[in-house]
Amino acid sequence: MPGSVMLRDVRAAPAELLIVNGRAFVMGGQAQAAGASVVAVAGGRILGLGDEGDAAQWRGPQTEVIDAGGGTIMPAFGDAHMHLRHGALALDQLDLFGMSDVAVILAAVARFSAQRPDDEWLLGRGWMYGAFGGGLPDRHLLDAVVPDRPAYFACFDSHSGWANSRALEAAGITAETPDPPHGHIVRDASGQPTGALKERATELIAEQLPAVDETTMRRLTLRALTALAAAGIASAQDAWATPEDLGFLRALHDSDGLPIRLRVGLELRPDDDLLGQLEAFDVAKGSGETQDQLRGGILKSFLDGVIEARTAYMLRPYRDTPARGEPRWSDEGLRRAVAEAHRRGWQLELHAVGDAAVRQALDAYEALGAGEAARRRHRVEHIETLAPADLPRFAPLGVVASMQPLHALPEEAETDAWQAALEPAVAASGWPLRSLLAGGAVLALGSDWPVVPFDPFLELQAAVRRQSADGSPEGGWLPDEGVSLEQAMHAYTWGSAYAEHAEHERGKLAAGSRADLVVLDRDLLGEGDSAIVGTQVRLTLVDGRAVHRSI
Repeated sequence: MPGSVMLRDVRAAPAELLIVNGRAFVMGGQAQAAGASVVAVAGGRILGLGDEGDAAQWRGPQTEVIDAGGGTIMPAFGDAHMHLRHGALALDQLDLFGMSDVAVILAAVARFSAQRPDDEWLLGRGWMYGAFGGGLPDRHLLDAVVPDRPAYFACFDSHSGWANSRALEAAGITAETPDPPHGHIVRDASGQPTGALKERATELIAEQLPAVDETTMRRLTLRALTALAAAGIASAQDAWATPEDLGFLRALHDSDGLPIRLRVGLELRPDDDLLGQLEAFDVAKGSGETQDQLRGGILKSFLDGVIEARTAYMLRPYRDTPARGEPRWSDEGLRRAVAEAHRRGWQLELHAVGDAAVRQALDAYEALGAGEAARRRHRVEHIETLAPADLPRFAPLGVVASMQPLHALPEEAETDAWQAALEPAVAASGWPLRSLLAGGAVLALGSDWPVVPFDPFLELQAAVRRQSADGSPEGGWLPDEGVSLEQAMHAYTWGSAYAEHAEHERGKLAAGSRADLVVLDRDLLGEGDSAIVGTQVRLTLVDGRAVHRSI
C-alpha cells in the first residue's frame, strides 16, 4: 500500500479507534520518513500505521476517530524504576523538593505544621544536601519550628533522614543507641544524636510512624496511578516493595482496577536469611499477580548508598575522607545470592551508585556464566559513576543499564554537592548515558519517584540537554554524556519494556503490539529538544482504553 509504514492486519479491520493527523514515532525514523500520520487500534492492539488514505480503509461505522492535531503519536512511557508506595504516601506529606535555602525549608515546615495541628507526627520528604552546604541538617533546626511533637523528613534520595528531638525520643534513639547494620546515627562531638540518620538507621524512625489505614492507602495509591497515567506513563516498575505490598495491589486490582500496568520488585536484604527470603518470595511470586496489569518476578537489592552522604561504594576514596563507602554485601555473599535467585527463576535489579558497587554487580552477573545474565535480563540500577574498564562489560553480559537522568540535575546546589564529594576524574563519568549506549548497552529510563518528579519530559530534558527545566546550567552539565531525543524516547519506551521482558508486546508502534500509546500536544521530534519542557500529554491509552484524555 503506497505510503504505508506497516501493512495493516486486514483480519482485524475495521478499527475501533483511529488516531489521525499526527506524527508517529518509530525508532530509527522509518515512520517519520514515510510520513505515518495515522495509528489504527482494535481489540486492544495496534492494527497498523499509515497515512490518511489508509485511514479511510480502516474506518468503519463504529470507529472512533481522534484528531491528534499534528502532535506526536508514540508508545506510552514506561517508568523503569520508581517507588509507588513511598510516592503515594508522599502525596499526603510536605514536599521540600527544590528548596535550596534553609530558611525557606523551615518556613515551609512551620506552615505545614500550622495546617496539620491534629497529626500525631509531622512528615515530609525531599530536602536536598545542597541546602545544607552539601552536608546534613540537625534536630535543633526542626525543634525551633516543631517543638511539641515528632517531626521527620526524609531526604530526597531516601537514604538520609532528618528528625527533631521528639522523633528521636519516640524512636528511643540516644547516645547509647548502637548503629544498626548498614546504617549510621550521626552524632555530635559529645556523642549525642544530631537528628541526621543515614541508610538503615532511618528505619529506626520508620518503625515508629503511625500506621496508614487501608482506606487511606487505597485512596492515595489510586491518586498516584491516575497522575502517572496523566503523565503518559502506562507501565511502572516498583523497585522497592514487600509481599504485603503485592497483596495490597492485587486486592486493589480486583476491587477498583489498576489504570496502568505495574511490575513489583521485592527487596532482597543482605542481613537476613537468604534461603528463607527466597522461599518466601517464591510463594509470593504468583499469589499477587494478574496476567497483564500486575506482575512480579523481580528482586531488588541495595549494594550501596548515595554519594552525597558518602555511603556509595567507590573504588577510590572520597575527596574529604579516606573512606570509600560501605558495601552492603560481601563479594562472595552477593555472588551466592545472585546465583541462587537466578537458579530459582528470578530477575535481579541491583542498586549500585558508586563505581565499586557497579563493578561488584557486574562481577556477580558474570559469575553466572556465559549468556546467563542476558537470559534473565539482570539489571544495574542508577550507575551514577562508572569505571572506564567496566563500561564495555554491559553489552557482552547483556546487563540492562537502568538509569534516572533527572537524578543528575535536581538543582545546581545539589549537583555541586555531588561533585564536591568526588575526585574530578571520577565525577566526570557522572550518569554516562551516551557512553553506555555507544558501548551497546540496553538503556532503560525511569524516575525513581518520589526521589524526583515522575514527569517524563523533565527526565528527557535531563537525558538530552543535561539541563533542568529552567535550562540550567547553560550548555548542560557534563553535556558529552547527553543522548539524542530519539534515543531517550526509545529508552523510555522500548528500553523500559525490554527491562521487564515485555518488548515483544509493547514499547513500540508496530502492528500487533498492545495499544499502550500517548498523543502529545506537539510534534516533539519536529520541533526538537528545545520543545521538551512544557510538552503535554493529551491522551494515554492502555490496551486501547483511554486512562487519560484531554483531547
